[in-house]
Amino acid sequence: MFDDLKDEILKCRMCQEEFGFEPHPIIFGNANSKIMQISQAPSQNVHETLKPFNDHSGRKLRNRWYCIDDEVFYNQDNFYITAVAHCYPGKSKNGGDRLPPKSCARRWLRREMEIVNNRIYIIIGMKSASLLFPDQDYNGLIFNDNEINGKPAFVLPHPSPLNVRWFKENPLFLEVRIHRIKEVIHEVLYS
Repeated sequence: MFDDLKDEILKCRMCQEEFGFEPHPIIFGNANSKIMQISQAPSQNVHETLKPFNDHSGRKLRNRWYCIDDEVFYNQDNFYITAVAHCYPGKSKNGGDRLPPKSCARRWLRREMEIVNNRIYIIIGMKSASLLFPDQDYNGLIFNDNEINGKPAFVLPHPSPLNVRWFKENPLFLEVRIHRIKEVIHEVLYS
């Protein structure tokens, strides 16, 4: 069941016409990964290398926030890495990335969340948080413990270097909150 779903996702080209280039769906992990990490969409660098979070944001996430090395992060027994949109959506006219298409999440993400037997969820970025927690305050989600499917769920701001303003306005995230989340991640990974 899991292998069939993963194969379907990797073969998907649903957005090729919309994007104007061949999509490269990115997922990583197995049916029993301990942590399901759901972000917004892969970056251009991830699209080119086909390795999730293989960019500046990923290094910050792994090394500074989670305080784990690449070997732990890229162990499929530890992390199932997916996104609202499994493919890099391309650049928008204003220079940032296009919004992730919701059709991807409707088609795949809910099924992934039903099949993967994870212990906790890590939700990264406003777009993924608003999809999974509609009509809820983004900052409230970040600074409080949440649940999805009866499992702990932690919302993180996007670790992008472009997200400077949010971090300046919310210093308690780096001073306090991320340490609580890191403790839970380490407990799940190492117990």
